[in-house]
Amino acid sequence: MNRKKKAHFSFEDGVRAVRAGTLTPADVAERLITQMTNKELLWMLDGDVPLRAIITLPAKIKAGPIAAGAIPRLGIPGVQFVDGPRGVVAGASTAFPVTISRGATWDPELEEAIGLAMGLEGRAQGANYSGAVCINLIRHPAWGRAQESYGDDPVLLGQMGAALTRGLQRNVIACVKHYALNSMENARFKVDVTADAHALHEVYLPHFKTVIDAGAESVMSSYNSVNGEWAGDNKVLLTDILRDEWGFEGFVTSDWASGIHDAVRSLDAGLDIEMPLRMHRARELPKAIAQGLVSKESLHRPVRRILSTLVRHAAARDQIAPPKAVLASPAHRALARRAGAQGAVLLKNDPVEGAALLPLDPSIRRLAVIGALAVEANMGDHGSSLVHPPSSSSPLDGLREALPTVSITHVDGTDLAEAREAAASADLAIVVAGMSFDDEGERVENEEPSDMPIFGWPMNTLVVGWLLKKIARLISQFGKGGDRTSLTLHERDERLIRAVVDTNPRTIPVIIGGSAIIMEKWRHDVPAILMAWYPGMEGGRAIADVLTGAQEPGGRLPLAIPKDAAHLPFFDASASEITYDAWWGQRKLDRDGNRAAYPFGYGLGYTTFEMELIEHHASDADGVATVRVRNTGARAGSTVAQVYAVETSGASRVPQLIGFRRVRLAPGAETVVEVALDLSPTRERDPSSKTWSRRRGNWQLICDAHSPADFNAARPLYSDATSR
Repeated sequence: MNRKKKAHFSFEDGVRAVRAGTLTPADVAERLITQMTNKELLWMLDGDVPLRAIITLPAKIKAGPIAAGAIPRLGIPGVQFVDGPRGVVAGASTAFPVTISRGATWDPELEEAIGLAMGLEGRAQGANYSGAVCINLIRHPAWGRAQESYGDDPVLLGQMGAALTRGLQRNVIACVKHYALNSMENARFKVDVTADAHALHEVYLPHFKTVIDAGAESVMSSYNSVNGEWAGDNKVLLTDILRDEWGFEGFVTSDWASGIHDAVRSLDAGLDIEMPLRMHRARELPKAIAQGLVSKESLHRPVRRILSTLVRHAAARDQIAPPKAVLASPAHRALARRAGAQGAVLLKNDPVEGAALLPLDPSIRRLAVIGALAVEANMGDHGSSLVHPPSSSSPLDGLREALPTVSITHVDGTDLAEAREAAASADLAIVVAGMSFDDEGERVENEEPSDMPIFGWPMNTLVVGWLLKKIARLISQFGKGGDRTSLTLHERDERLIRAVVDTNPRTIPVIIGGSAIIMEKWRHDVPAILMAWYPGMEGGRAIADVLTGAQEPGGRLPLAIPKDAAHLPFFDASASEITYDAWWGQRKLDRDGNRAAYPFGYGLGYTTFEMELIEHHASDADGVATVRVRNTGARAGSTVAQVYAVETSGASRVPQLIGFRRVRLAPGAETVVEVALDLSPTRERDPSSKTWSRRRGNWQLICDAHSPADFNAARPLYSDATSR
């Protein structure tokens, strides 16, 4: 039999059989494998882009999906990958607010709608696979790619990532990344992260399991090493935990270009596809097969997982493929605008002359908008998550559109005398300050050894390698990026804010950035502060909506803002080795007795709320809390009922989020809601048996509008005494 002939059983035949219930995805995978040549089996195990095409890869990514494992003879589409976390990176797609901004919405329902929009836009451009679900825990806010994550709490990360996954997978396979312990940028290719069993399984992995339990069909491994083994070659992570312990049945891809170090070891470890180039595996596996180092089953196993997943997804996804008209459609733009407003966190809104500055008084006639970032549609870093929307809106654009009858003056703030003059002649001043893609984000030029040796001579020489890295930086879209060198604003921005507020006490800083920003040098001097993050293509309009009161500032902090960087864990952006323990963020602040400037979960609105825990029921792993919420203010608004567990028998009180729910109410209205509880923060894993049980201690439950410091209203979490 000539196996090169047209197949008698195609991928589409298999999809139809699965829909009809006559075959399972595993059955289809086996029938396809029996028709495949060894060359086709190997073709499934890495990207379809030849190594020589690496220079054109950025253009290919922008143009459309990147394929891996496509075999036209059998009708196998392979994976057709598009990034990313804030929208589809191909085409003229919708640029949503960055992930941390959407984490600040604390709204899984909204995030699921965004996932649906991203999936539609990806599929409309030929994709069946999306790398949008980024849920690495932000161990330190200096991490340059913190903007790509939902925050620093495992429960919040898990619930928001699960919501995005549900939305995406109606049209594309959701890939959850970067697995695992990837929260440094500059040293991401070289750092070995050490974590003991407690920190690994109870802090840095639970949110991955939550998203996988929600149906994510793919996982992307990270660049870094974990406990002495590169993540892409790490059998403990990819097989022992992911598959054997968690029961994951999908496929694993590498992070791009340098995601594996040994073709055979990565295969044995459980990594299925090397992305996106024909690189290590294309060179090493044929020789390893010839030498008997790779068995037939070692080839069939990953192909089986890939094909089963592709078939299962194709059979289950929405049957009607979307048209390209969905790209940046009016509905998706409106969704991005809504998310930008709901993620904006109002940190401060003190009265000036008896009245709060926000929302802006309709009587304002002269407004000064100050700062270079006021005229920038600052949508986040310029790395692999860069989206190319057909249009965008800067803060100045948004304000001029929202306030057509107000005289708005803009100065860039480089001349402090000019800034003071503009502020002095205005009824109110808005200073737009913060970060850009040169301050934080994905970094293209790193300190680690590169994969240049794989290209052979002369690419593997030190001189040529150095020169190519310099050229790459010059022509790259990325900008400087990398981990932040300071957690404060630039000194020039701090001087600008102080100069403007000294001139006009009616001054509102609007802060742009992808993580926590320490504000101690100026926050006490200003009456109002709005944290706007990187708010997406409709960000200028969203900021204007919040400032004018057309929308409320719906955001709640997805990580604490400390008073001092010394209160945070040790961070070395160039480290080759680092240990991650179980103390970071709000938990470390609470343990050490350091009050946050603004605690985890904090955020103000334009109305006020009261909430009361009525009752709750808790089993070993989950439960439900019943909470009464009342809008005590004069306008409609929303809040987030946050439920925390705290162990009270020790010297410190360290509350841990176990559930949350956004609640919207009319003025004076009251409702009773149920909040689903995830009790994994109160449980511990036995490393020997790999079983979970209640963590010992006197566990109490409390409901609050942010991470609590007062525990007088706490009540026992369990009705029995087995937690003691």
